[in-house]
Amino acid sequence: MSTPDQEPGLLQRAADWAAQDPDPRTRAQLEALCGKVRGGDDAALAELEDRFSSFLAFGTAGLRAELGPGPNRMNSMVVRRTAAGIGRFLLAKADGSYTPKAVIGFDARHNSDVFADESAAVLSAAGIEVQLLPTALPTPVLAWAVRELSAEAGIMVTASHNPPADNGYKVYLGGRVETTWGQGAQIVSPVDAQIAAQIDHDEPIAGIALVKEGWEVLPGAGEAGDIEGAYLRAISCVVPPAMGAGGDDLAAAREKLRIVLTPMHGVGGHTISLALGSAGFSRVRLVAEQAEPDPDFPTVSFPNPEEPGALDLALELATKTDADLIIANDPDADRCAAAVKFPDTGWRMLRGDEVGWLLGARCAENAATGAVLANSIVSSRMLASIASAHSLAHENTLTGFKWISRVPNLAFGYEEALGYCVAPGLVRDKDGISAGLLLADYAAELTAAGSSLPAVLDQLALDHGLHQTDQLSVRVTDLARLDTMMRSLRATPPAMLGGEPVAELEDLSLGANLPPTDGMLFLTEANTRVIIRPSGTEPKLKCYLEAIAPVATAGDLPAARLAATKQLERIKGELASLLQG
Repeated sequence: MSTPDQEPGLLQRAADWAAQDPDPRTRAQLEALCGKVRGGDDAALAELEDRFSSFLAFGTAGLRAELGPGPNRMNSMVVRRTAAGIGRFLLAKADGSYTPKAVIGFDARHNSDVFADESAAVLSAAGIEVQLLPTALPTPVLAWAVRELSAEAGIMVTASHNPPADNGYKVYLGGRVETTWGQGAQIVSPVDAQIAAQIDHDEPIAGIALVKEGWEVLPGAGEAGDIEGAYLRAISCVVPPAMGAGGDDLAAAREKLRIVLTPMHGVGGHTISLALGSAGFSRVRLVAEQAEPDPDFPTVSFPNPEEPGALDLALELATKTDADLIIANDPDADRCAAAVKFPDTGWRMLRGDEVGWLLGARCAENAATGAVLANSIVSSRMLASIASAHSLAHENTLTGFKWISRVPNLAFGYEEALGYCVAPGLVRDKDGISAGLLLADYAAELTAAGSSLPAVLDQLALDHGLHQTDQLSVRVTDLARLDTMMRSLRATPPAMLGGEPVAELEDLSLGANLPPTDGMLFLTEANTRVIIRPSGTEPKLKCYLEAIAPVATAGDLPAARLAATKQLERIKGELASLLQG
């Protein structure tokens, strides 16, 4: 059992932190935890050590962590110091030649509005021109606003699809700081390190200036210049008006299409409902239990559309109402999931790659000469084939939209984790609102032509080969295990996968074709690909699998899919034994 004098340094650091904490709730939590440590509670000591083990790292994902006191958590102390660092970075970039501008948004998670207000107060006091979104809104609205308002920086307070206890801080650059193809995109290296260097983790909180006013709150619903309405008018271009030849049929198809929509207790419900309604989709049903923002996400165990069970309520409503399409957004609405009804097997959620193929094929039809389609390296290889068929260029990027959105002349980009960019000239990030709108319009267009989304997936398989994808995740409790597993994989890589000899092996950390990243790529003689990498946001090793097989006729598809599924299941079993052994 621990005793108070075993951790005098730790307890003193915690006391110093509590003395400065401007939030009475986290201050009280920390004081209660210290009291348990003084009483000899070993579990409390371990928790306190974790909270003070390091400073919450600021990187290309900004900040993301559990809410609570301590330098290794999301709280007002960390947010104020981070905002002060961002202010120093922007002022250094301006070098007195202009006044930098920042736009700040927030979702409906616990403390998101508080952190947004504190960031506005710190940046305004530093001499930054600040514009604050009027209410909790989707991340794509903030990403669009960075470009629309010519802001040097954008800050979005959100933890996306993380558990309810988390919050985070995404940072975008634009205006006069970022003038290349990455204008309005999330930060990448070396900017993350440059901002991190400006964050003083020991800066006395009382020394960080704040103002009580001085920033602009952008117009909200019902006001002239409503920022959400302006975003919606901008993205309406992804769905052309139902005019000209076939226009009446398309308008009728939009009116008839029955859509079930869930924002997963997040902030996207209002925005995407307006987007669909303005485009003529009048038969949209929201999942009532998940329609309103709720930071506790009470109906899902994990607020991510990819997680098992997350779409159960949507599927129930779709079955009950005989719907044609399910659209689901994650809590900050930058991701879009979809489910459709297949003729023989009924309702099924589409894989992220499948939605990527559909949207990619749709965007390729209207892409300009010289346009580029792009996807992350762990996503399917079919988009490259689609691009080639339309005489378009294609690029692979590292995982994350901070890389995809920077591809020059981008017409469409996606990653398999439900992220899609269908209007890169407007939003240089994944956007679940515009993606959902385009997918609904494609479904209506196909219906008017006597086809369907499942039929297009079959045709894509015939045109480009059957591409079957799957994933395996190996969760760990000790993050050090991830390094151990990757070292072991590099030292003794498998020579066979699923009975197929490994023909090519690439250590992605060497950066031969892309910037270095921690991962391994295996390609078999049968063209089956496996990529293994540590997750960037969760304590797990992720394996991405893809088998490709040519198919001659539609009648060959069922057997080919079954064979590919069995092969990927076999490889998953081998990888599970290899990585956990």
